[in-house]
Amino acid sequence: MTLDRRAVLAGAAALSIAPRVNAAGRAAPVATTTAGQVRGAQADGIKVFKGVRYGADTSARRFQPAQAAQPWKGVVDALAYGAASPQSKADEGTSEDCLFLNVWTPGIADGKKRPVMFYVHGGAHANGSGSSPLYDGTWLAKTYDVVVVTVNHRLNCFGYSYLARLGGPELADSGNVGNLDLILALEWVRDNIAAFGGDPGNVMTFGQSGGGGKVVTLMAMPRAAGLYHKVATMSGQHVTAMGPIHATIRAKAFMDKLGLKPDQTEALKTLPAAQLVAALKMKDPLERKGNIIFWSVLDHGVLARHPFYPDAPRESGHIPMIIGNTHDETKAFLGGDPKNFELTWEELPGKLDNELVLDMSPDYLVAKYRALYPNYSPSDCFFAITTAGRSWPGHLIQAEQRAKIGAPAWMYQLDFGAQIDPKMGAYHTYDIPLVFGTLDAKESKTGTGPAAQKVRDQMSGAFVNFARTGDPNGAAIPAWEKYTLPRRPTLLFNETSRMVDDPRKEERELFSAAPFLKEGT
Repeated sequence: MTLDRRAVLAGAAALSIAPRVNAAGRAAPVATTTAGQVRGAQADGIKVFKGVRYGADTSARRFQPAQAAQPWKGVVDALAYGAASPQSKADEGTSEDCLFLNVWTPGIADGKKRPVMFYVHGGAHANGSGSSPLYDGTWLAKTYDVVVVTVNHRLNCFGYSYLARLGGPELADSGNVGNLDLILALEWVRDNIAAFGGDPGNVMTFGQSGGGGKVVTLMAMPRAAGLYHKVATMSGQHVTAMGPIHATIRAKAFMDKLGLKPDQTEALKTLPAAQLVAALKMKDPLERKGNIIFWSVLDHGVLARHPFYPDAPRESGHIPMIIGNTHDETKAFLGGDPKNFELTWEELPGKLDNELVLDMSPDYLVAKYRALYPNYSPSDCFFAITTAGRSWPGHLIQAEQRAKIGAPAWMYQLDFGAQIDPKMGAYHTYDIPLVFGTLDAKESKTGTGPAAQKVRDQMSGAFVNFARTGDPNGAAIPAWEKYTLPRRPTLLFNETSRMVDDPRKEERELFSAAPFLKEGT
């Protein structure tokens, strides 16, 4: 007689929930994973497991695919977030031993098969972790009876240094080990989430910014097939990965900064992590601005094609997808400088030079925007032009390419602006607390008033409906049509949300004169 592995795990989980007592004297939830038992905590009726190990320490396998977590004996506490990947902007503990995830669930081993919402954090593949208060899954899990998972994985040079052309065969996958970490985490979900009350056959991956770019990239990676069943990207506009020639140029420049020659990859494997992090602040050898860039690489192996070039990946064409953006994306990057809110018409063209990805004449664009929006100030034009010429095109391409192959996609634009700081509008990352319901989190500018709650209920409800059924529609929003050509129906989220065909059509057509390549690729 052959036993089903998931049935064995579920049975083990059922045995694992004998009451245990935490420091506060209350029963603490205990669940069984394939590697051993973990003890979580209770928060607002939700069982929370933080810092659950899904992979082994990567320090001994720097730049190589990670290994699964080694089994342990006894019950390990899962009460605090695990270390984040080494990075240059960390405000938390970091370590190469960073393969941890976090789970929020209404119940464990209770026979329910809840949708699983697997969130990948942003940070341009360089920074961040799954422990931001914005990503706390308590409200989502409690409100909608879902399981929420957030994850840490290797970033920047640790996750995306392409050394395949410089070192030995063990480095063949080095340009994508950060993505392979995510696949390892999804395999953990497949094998373990039933013990946490989740359905391994109903997993939605979603992410914002670089996190959205990562889940989009997984759609083009055959190794990820079958591990997820829906995808939502929030301002994650990856169309192209980094090419292997450019990735090698960056790897050589990085090694040179560290005092190493291109053939010294063995030495690179053993340098102190802090030394590598310090070198990340070097100027990128190919871009006009910013620190050196590392992200997913077209390595002709684990990533054999670009995420959305020359078309949408057909191997994931059956996967339903939400594609979203915010109306004022670049205010997140450029709104921190007060001078950008006080620009003159004379200053504006020069300010655009370093902020556009699509290579078009700033003077020409300013003249067109002044005609389109005669009431706009120079600063209004600055944020609108940079958003449309830098942070919007990739989302359109993803939706267009999905429509061309008949793949189901729903597109949204967040118009609801920041309530705490109105000049910021609907900036990049502003949709995160509206989806997670973390309106009062430290970094949220939504406020907690009735308007924010109304938009939260619409966005979170749509995302949960999508996670549950593969269709975001529900009573809280207008009928959300799939994205089709040539109409381009898009849901504009606001206090009163509405469907609009081809919003900002004139801006889209204006920038369609230039090709889009993701900056850094």
